[in-house]
Amino acid sequence: MDILRVSAKSNPNAVAGAIANMMREKHQVRMQVIGAASLNQAIKAIAIARGYVAPSGKSLYCIPSFLDVEIDEEKRTAIRLDIYENK
Repeated sequence: MDILRVSAKSNPNAVAGAIANMMREKHQVRMQVIGAASLNQAIKAIAIARGYVAPSGKSLYCIPSFLDVEIDEEKRTAIRLDIYENK
């Protein structure tokens, strides 16, 4: 599964568009964030994406989980956001 990585500098509208497109193709999206600012942008993007898919009668929901990742040989805790659709 492709992973959509969101940073603190990510544009929520652009990420929302990516979420909506991936939902049309694969019916699920996996996002990964590290840090509070990144999580903030990701949550805003999910809220915006819900508005994008609502006219088609779909609703999105998100399941968060923790994930240990290694960046530059340093262990970090990331948050994974799995997004699915209710029909």
